[in-house]
Order: sequence, then structure tokens, then C-alpha cells
Amino acid sequence: KNATVSPTPSLPMAAAASALVPLPRCDEEYVKLNVGGHLFTTTVTTLTKEADSMLGSMFSGRMDLKKDHEGWVVIDRDGKWFGLILNFLRDGTCALPAELTARQAILQEAKYYLLDSLVKFVLNYDRDATVDLCTVPVVSTETEQGQLLASSRDGTPVVLLCYKRGNNRFSYTQPSDDAYIRNIELFDRLSYKFHGRVRYARDISGNDGHICTWFFYGNGRLVAEVCCTSIVYAGEKKHTKIEFPEARLYEENMNILLYEKKANGPLPPSVPEPSGEQKGDYLSPRRTSYMC
Repeated sequence: KNATVSPTPSLPMAAAASALVPLPRCDEEYVKLNVGGHLFTTTVTTLTKEADSMLGSMFSGRMDLKKDHEGWVVIDRDGKWFGLILNFLRDGTCALPAELTARQAILQEAKYYLLDSLVKFVLNYDRDATVDLCTVPVVSTETEQGQLLASSRDGTPVVLLCYKRGNNRFSYTQPSDDAYIRNIELFDRLSYKFHGRVRYARDISGNDGHICTWFFYGNGRLVAEVCCTSIVYAGEKKHTKIEFPEARLYEENMNILLYEKKANGPLPPSVPEPSGEQKGDYLSPRRTSYMC
């Protein structure tokens, strides 16, 4: 009798057959999540990184999961920050937003999911963060003013606005109130814009009789002065007029930056110590007055 002999597979086919290994089922490892309408795909390994968390319990196999008709696991929470939570579970860290309200929302979600490590991460971030506030000191005595101006010797220029509307001996012209307010508003904008580079301060004592005058100091010396008040005549009566020389004020604020100490650099060049009545001022400060 003739025996039936099965054909022997060729060597390349045999090698290919031996190289085939069973592949894991994707639906056993990957999870589709619908968190408040936001869709995510991640792994069971990521979700169970913290076994004691709510996510760890949900995807440990001990709980029945609620799924929609397309097979997405539904979590009834706001999903805005869930992607950040997944990144934290994957890497152990994440980039937190700068806004405090956003970090508070993330903290609330971390507490809901019982993610203790993320709660500590957010709390430590807020504890270690330094808030750089823009503060403008108000001086009211000559001693305080002297201390402030002395601090300009460290390479931080000083801009001092002396204003007191009550120092006027005459009535104001009609546009003066508007110009007075615009001077103060410009001071506020500049103090915010150059915060950290120039030290801005207010003197509202009125001790020197100034109604609205700007002083610019570098290296502890007066560099420039801009007086924004003038006396005008209407018939035989005197009136006080307040000007708003915006271009000149911007120019002097830019010039004072020349006295700023650069990072890791030397102090700006100093000026020889004046003597006599010039003590405390530069030898020739720029003075602008709008007196008529």
C-alpha cells in the first residue's frame, strides 16, 4: 500500500511559523474613557498606578464599569483637567497652569479621585511658588525719602512722584484736573511695566510744596526733574495750571534705565561726589518746569 506523506515545509516557512507568537488582546489593556464629554484612551497600567485611588479601584477588576453604547467607560466628572491627571500618572509629574483658579480646580479633581500624590504635588507647588508683587511705597517724611533714594545706589533707579492737590494757593484751570489724573495714571502704568527694574514711589506729604512733580534718581543722585505745574493769568487773577507732558515723561523714564545695573554686571558708572549746595544732586540735573 502506498503511504500518504505530508509535504515537509520549506525552511523559510518553518522559521516564520516558529516566530509567530500570540498577540495580547487590545481590549484587555487599553481603555476608552468618556469623562464629562472629553474622550481619552489610556492603559489599565496607567489608571492603576495608584492602587488605593478611585481610578485604581475602578480598573482593578473589582468593580462593574458603566459603559455607553460604543463601549466608552463613562465618568461623570468635568474632563477639562483629566488629561493632565493622566500625564501625572504616567510620568509622576506634570506642568501646572500659572492661574491659581486652574490649580484649585485640579486640586479638587485630585481629591475626588483620591490621588494623594497629585494633591501633594499641587499643594507643594503653591507653597514653593513666590509671588512677585508690584508694590509702590508711599513716603511721607524726609527720613523715609532719604532711605528710598539711598537705595538707588544699588543699581536700581528711583522715580519719585510728588503730588498734593491741596498745595495750590489759587484756583485751577479747567483742564488741570484731567491732567493731574493722567499724570497719576501714567505713573501707575510705568510702575507696573518696569517693575523690578525701576523703583517707583509716591510722596504725598506735600512738605516741599509740590503739586505734581516727577524726580528721577540714579546712583543716589538727581538725574532729572519735571515740574508739571505753572501759573497763568486770566485778567488780573492768577490760576494754577497742571500740564501732562507725556512725551517728556516717557523720555525721562527711558533715560533712567541707563542707570540700571544689568544682571551679573557691574554697577552703572557713578558721578563724582558734589559739594556745597549741590550735595545730593547731580552736578547738572535736567530740570523742566512749565512755569509761565
